[in-house]
Amino acid sequence: MIELSALLTPLIILIVLLLAAAWSTWLERRLLGIWQDRLGPNRVGPFGLLQVIADMIKIFTKEDWIPPFADKALFIIAPMILMIMTLLGFAIIPFSPDIQIVEFDNALLFVLALSSLSVYSIMLAGFSSNSKYALLGAMRTAAQMLSYEVFMGLALMGVVVIAGSFSLNEIVAAQSDYWFILSQPLGFLLFLFAGVAESHRAPFDLPEAETEIVAGFHTEYASMKFGMFFIGEYLGVIFISALITTLYFGGWQGPMLPPIIWFMLKTALFVMFFILLRAAIPRPRYDQLMSFGWSVLLPLALLNLLLTAVWQLTLGF
Repeated sequence: MIELSALLTPLIILIVLLLAAAWSTWLERRLLGIWQDRLGPNRVGPFGLLQVIADMIKIFTKEDWIPPFADKALFIIAPMILMIMTLLGFAIIPFSPDIQIVEFDNALLFVLALSSLSVYSIMLAGFSSNSKYALLGAMRTAAQMLSYEVFMGLALMGVVVIAGSFSLNEIVAAQSDYWFILSQPLGFLLFLFAGVAESHRAPFDLPEAETEIVAGFHTEYASMKFGMFFIGEYLGVIFISALITTLYFGGWQGPMLPPIIWFMLKTALFVMFFILLRAAIPRPRYDQLMSFGWSVLLPLALLNLLLTAVWQLTLGF
């Protein structure tokens, strides 16, 4: 018989994640308002906190329109794939010593696999829409995400070499003496760049650049189908922030406060960084983004892996 806690833990984590993603939209607008010397949402509820509920009511009551020229089955499935792949990633995150859905020895490989599968969602959305703007956005997304997965994987190898494991639990345990940000600063920066590109957040939001291709791969989407892409993006930001916390900043480890509080504080810090990055840096051209990846990040990722391996061998002798 399955224990009640085994059922409740995933359910509670799912609810908290969906609420966190929804209220991240409020956080983004408030932070951008402060950054740009304006108020942001401040009318609905205290500090505008209930603006999210108003937006949810609006998006639920919009017409759920499917273009007559679209491939209906793929058009409907595409946003579901993105949500499922992103939420599955949280299953292997150790939120604290006692809060984790699945302890998986090859967790990092699982993360990279999910990242690859999420590309299908955006590709299907672009191709099934039968629209030139959606198609261009989907093609951009495929090239961008597959390219930056390479640099993300190579950046992670430095952490794997030091920890000696693909398990996130063992990587957190290996940071009991010092956080890996101290020994892997270059790997951290590479992973951060790749994470921004993988979540296609500004300034690397070329797949949905509104000044060039309307809204890219989700141009034809409305109502909750668009909402799933929208919330999926914020879930992706939270997931990348949680991974950064786990891999480079000691995960749930910290003095005095409960482990789960430390994990949430560190993750929230990087979520806010992702948000403020949007207001600080202009969007590059698509060719500049791809050139930066293959000409700059790839050599640096290989150099970081080489130096880490040499350092570990030196310590071994």
